Amino acid sequence: MSYQTLTLVHEASVATITLNRPDKRNAISTQMIDDLLAALSEAESSPVRAVIITGAGSSFCSGMDLDALRNLAEQSPAQNMEDSKRMARMFRRIWSFPKPLIAAVNGPAIAGGCGIATLCDFTLAVPEAKFGYTEVRIGFIPAIVSVFLIRQVGEKRARDLLLTGRILNADEARQIGLVTHIVEHSTIMDSARMLAASLVESSPTSLSRTKRLLCESAAAVVDAELERAVEENADIRATADFREGLASFLEKRRPVWPGK
Repeated sequence: MSYQTLTLVHEASVATITLNRPDKRNAISTQMIDDLLAALSEAESSPVRAVIITGAGSSFCSGMDLDALRNLAEQSPAQNMEDSKRMARMFRRIWSFPKPLIAAVNGPAIAGGCGIATLCDFTLAVPEAKFGYTEVRIGFIPAIVSVFLIRQVGEKRARDLLLTGRILNADEARQIGLVTHIVEHSTIMDSARMLAASLVESSPTSLSRTKRLLCESAAAVVDAELERAVEENADIRATADFREGLASFLEKRRPVWPGK
């Protein structure tokens, strides 16, 4: 199958998905979400035993595409709801994917890109990588990713990251549990392949059942929380603060918040 925004390469027992919009810093578009979901389905149905996700160029994923952001201001409530549901499907799919997923974070992973990177089972990062959930800075809300982030780092740390929108370096991300290992840029893909090779040595049935065990116990709660998060994600787009935050971001100026 061919993809517009990524590549999928099968090599022995490992598949590598490369987000492939380097001129856009691998920003997330509707097409990329559709492509990523399709690539994960292709990898799941194939004989590969582990999957690596990385980015082309100098970024892993910079968050939502600017053209997509511009379109948000013109969307109907129904379109906003469908857009939110699509993003939730992507994150949940990564979280619950039945085969081991390894993120090889070769550069900045911001907002939605941070979600893709840190929801994998293992997150390897270069020392120069940056992480952050910057939504509040543009009047948006990190609703969907918050469902998973609280489980990863705890509520207190999640409050810090989501309310400040601050950027973390790779070392701090590792200290709080978002990153598994830090590896040099020149060896990150080799390190990801070595990790994948070690996982492939284990029983595929044991790995898939272990992942199922880890996810199924929380699935009902996660799905309920995602429903509310999707609504919040869609609803905030009707606020004056969101319109001002989006306009100021696109115009590269400081926002003047209406506060409503």
